[in-house]
Amino acid sequence: MRLLLVEDDVMIGESVLDALRGEGYAVDWVRDGHMADAAWSTEHYDLVLLDLGLPRLDGLQVLKKARARRDRTPVLIATARDAVNDRIRGLDAGADDYVLKPYDLDELQARIRALLRRAAGRAEPVFEHGPVRLNPATHEATFEGQAVQLSQREWAVLEALIARPGVILSRTQLEEKLYSWKDEISSNAVEVYVHSLRKKLGADFIRNIRGMGYVIARDASGPAPTDAGPDA
Repeated sequence: MRLLLVEDDVMIGESVLDALRGEGYAVDWVRDGHMADAAWSTEHYDLVLLDLGLPRLDGLQVLKKARARRDRTPVLIATARDAVNDRIRGLDAGADDYVLKPYDLDELQARIRALLRRAAGRAEPVFEHGPVRLNPATHEATFEGQAVQLSQREWAVLEALIARPGVILSRTQLEEKLYSWKDEISSNAVEVYVHSLRKKLGADFIRNIRGMGYVIARDASGPAPTDAGPDA
């Protein structure tokens, strides 16, 4: 999953960035409202972690601009503004949740998982599809009841696909889930991760639709729409 971190405090930003990357998220960090608005309007994010007291453009205005262009990205406001009216204004402007500084990083990550779960249309805290089970809170993966060791980026690819069974994701869409601005992207990275996942989860669990991308069958017991054979 790719997140946008909007935080002007360097100490807080570095701490949150390290924690989120440690959980396997791809994170872009910006430190003022104009940069936040530019990044948010041009890149695709799964969630925005938004401070309100920002230089150049207030976080609330950044949020209002995003909602005005009908952007539905989940937004978690993280701010030191503790007045009830501030929280009300943020939620009424389109935020999905609110956490006050100083916050516990474990709680912050739990709120992020909850928002991502809600955005995916799920109520259950784990992904279960056929023989595969993923627990985002613990990063435990099992196949047919047996633990499977996944790298962070293997996990990211699998999570993106299993969250939307039956939906084809292109290589570019998967790369957006894996990499932040500063990451170097190798030309065949997605193919390498998919190949590794197939070795661990079975050759038919992730299917390649030639010229389009990768998909996990909507029906865990049935085939994907069209099998294009080996890895692209």
